[in-house]
Amino acid sequence: KSQRGVVVSNGMNPRYGDFDPYWMAAAAIDEAMRNCVAVGADPSKIAILDNFCWGNIHDPKVLGALVRTAEACRDVAVAYGTPFISGKDSLNNTYAGKSGERLDIPHTLLVTALGRVPDVRKCVTMDLKQVGSLLLLVGETRAEFGGSQIFVRRGLQGGAVPRVQLQSAPAVFRAVHAVIRRGLVLSCHDLSEGGLAVAVAEMAFAGEIGAELVLDSALQAGGLADVPESLRAGALLFSESNTRFLLEVAASDMSAVRELLGAVPHQEIGRTTAAGELRITAQGRSLVQAGLGDLKECWQAPLRF
Repeated sequence: KSQRGVVVSNGMNPRYGDFDPYWMAAAAIDEAMRNCVAVGADPSKIAILDNFCWGNIHDPKVLGALVRTAEACRDVAVAYGTPFISGKDSLNNTYAGKSGERLDIPHTLLVTALGRVPDVRKCVTMDLKQVGSLLLLVGETRAEFGGSQIFVRRGLQGGAVPRVQLQSAPAVFRAVHAVIRRGLVLSCHDLSEGGLAVAVAEMAFAGEIGAELVLDSALQAGGLADVPESLRAGALLFSESNTRFLLEVAASDMSAVRELLGAVPHQEIGRTTAAGELRITAQGRSLVQAGLGDLKECWQAPLRF
């Protein structure tokens, strides 16, 4: 009886398209890829599909955005060595408003990734598994808030849209896969909408295990060097930079994990606890202290409609 399995994942964030459709497409591919890798799929054996939903392409600006998106699809697929095997498009999604004005849907690209795992019993899930583990942030965080959840919910404008680092991203995927393949990862979550803060909260309440993050060492990482010190903690927690993962690793395995990660940026930023809450501190200051039940309710409440 075969235990082989297929991983199916998705990536999409049309808000990024308000800034630059090129980087929206790049982020969608990266998100779909990292969700596949987080479960245990080999990044060298992933294929992707596109699903375009677009407005009135007879408008030169709308058509130009479509061209930028297609260019990103080509560039990222080539850089990652990940082929498009199919796709679809839905164009001219436009209608008249109450006053007769033309309304187009946002530029939207959904990317689906298909990967494979040799043994589904060894797939990694995102819920924290045990008390006393270490938490490792993999990948580089930069101050990239354009279209992010924190900006949208706070009504803030502007910011730099997340940009995929095409030269370094494949190495991050390969390194994370190598660690997972060796059986050294207890749980894994990609960082996407909401950034690090949301990812660790989801891991904690999903596993009903507390977590404590101490951000001091990560605040000195290169990607945040240009951010004023007073703002670095917020940038680290809520930036939506691509190609990042949060790993739960047994303390006894940390040296082996670091060796496999090699030159890929990574920082030990916390541990799992029995406290039943999420605590986040930086430079001796308490930034977050919330019960897992409260965090789960915040996550579930919008789904009750």
